[in-house]
Amino acid sequence: MHLAGQLCLEAGQFDHAVEWISRALRQQPKTDYLTNLGIALLKQGRREDALATFDKAVQLEPDNPGLWKNLGDLLLDMERLEEAALTYQHALKLNPCLWEAAHRAGFLLHRLGRTEEAFACFNLHEKMPADSSLKLQMRALAMYILDRFEEGLQDIKRAYALDPTNAGTCSYAGALLRQLKRDAEALPWFDRAISLQPNFLAAFHNKALALAQLHRFDEAIAIYDQIKAISSTDGTADFDASLIRLLTGNFEAGWAGREARSRVPGLAVASFEFSQPRWLGKEPLDGKTILVPEDEGMGDTIQFARYVPMLAARGARVILCVNDPIYPLLAGMSGVSQCLPKSAPALPTFDMYCPVGSLPLAFETRLETIPPGVGYLPQPSKARVQIWEDRLSGSGAANKLRVGLVWSGNPKHPNDRNRSIPIEMYRALLDLDATFISLQKEPRPDDKSVLEQADIIDIGAHLTDFTETAALITCLDLVITVDTSVAHLSGALGRPTWILLPYLPDWRWLLNRTDSPWYPTVRLFRQDETRDYGRVVDRVRSELAGMIAASKSG
Repeated sequence: MHLAGQLCLEAGQFDHAVEWISRALRQQPKTDYLTNLGIALLKQGRREDALATFDKAVQLEPDNPGLWKNLGDLLLDMERLEEAALTYQHALKLNPCLWEAAHRAGFLLHRLGRTEEAFACFNLHEKMPADSSLKLQMRALAMYILDRFEEGLQDIKRAYALDPTNAGTCSYAGALLRQLKRDAEALPWFDRAISLQPNFLAAFHNKALALAQLHRFDEAIAIYDQIKAISSTDGTADFDASLIRLLTGNFEAGWAGREARSRVPGLAVASFEFSQPRWLGKEPLDGKTILVPEDEGMGDTIQFARYVPMLAARGARVILCVNDPIYPLLAGMSGVSQCLPKSAPALPTFDMYCPVGSLPLAFETRLETIPPGVGYLPQPSKARVQIWEDRLSGSGAANKLRVGLVWSGNPKHPNDRNRSIPIEMYRALLDLDATFISLQKEPRPDDKSVLEQADIIDIGAHLTDFTETAALITCLDLVITVDTSVAHLSGALGRPTWILLPYLPDWRWLLNRTDSPWYPTVRLFRQDETRDYGRVVDRVRSELAGMIAASKSG
């Protein structure tokens, strides 16, 4: 009966294959019968039934690493990435030489942001026998994690020479070229991968990202439409498409699509499972208590906190729950009935909730209706500001223009490579007749050694939370920063703020403008198509020199 089922499977008669193999299983439950039944069910498009079948196989033979790999392959195909990674890792515990499982586990773990675990999987290539395409792939991906992209590219091209029909190799080549900022060169590699494997979602995603980097936004959106046709539940496609729509000013579609952010694997976004209903602007708020929890980064929270007084104006009692470092800053906000740090042991009673990142959607924000970008944050106390004035004076801040500097953001941000710069790039400013003060929290090791030698006042040890940073910013004439939370803080405080932006900026800074509708005192300094921050810093230097001259003559 099983052999009859196999023959039907090979002949493409999947209904008959399922029938014959099911009969065999009723006679004798064996793992190879279950494996072939799962394959037949997959051919019918019955993925949930196939999953149950593969799961039964591993229950029958839990020490069989191949069965765990089969289960992982199906979970990966179903975009259940966390479960797939865990399943592959279990297969590797049973057989550390299961190279395909190691390769796929590493890929998934890297996609989920679990870099150290991914590197451990890719690094198994050292134990593999002689050179093979898979070994070179794994070594290339290990190089990827170590930011050694040129070496990785050489390995992946060698892998392609050994096996030019491997779609994964082509996709990895494109991904490495993207990291080297050679997006135009990456596109043919993604096309080759898709021609070899027409439903290769990772290649489609990478191609869309490359097109966006080249500002070919309509083509990128078309790719996301193709992804949705292949996998209608792909949250990453919805989210990434929404960012392009917001960047290009289509706020209506952008806010709605951005709600997919909680479905993006590896994205640092909080998800909530409250029994209370989620408020998105439709129900009346008068007399209701609404919880507004922080769901993204602290810069996003500062940007969207402007909506909190609008909730109170509708008659709501607002409970704000935010990360501990930002809690002291927002605790005294107008319209907040109660502010809690995330470390609080319990939440008070509330009627409904709206994550802070969903407030623009709830208020149907359009470019022309963005709420005012200053005046909603509490100003630092005079006593706290005086403490910082005294510190600056004691640190030798002369009677010159005071300029605060930030050069890097969160190293775990997925776009950190394009947003952050080394402090070394600011040396071009330091010979100007101004006093430079570091606002940088936790400088990276290479930057720290430069900071110790540069003519920059560093009193960052006192920047214990955002309230302290706000007080210091109040003492400054200008803040020059990359795109990080300090940019939002300085802008929301109404301080002159210059932001250095990559060629493909974050959606909130829009395109082709030097100002921001979110913050009236912000100026934007953008990379051009060369993606050279040196040119950006040169423009900043020229403008800063003019500002210094004007302050002296004034």
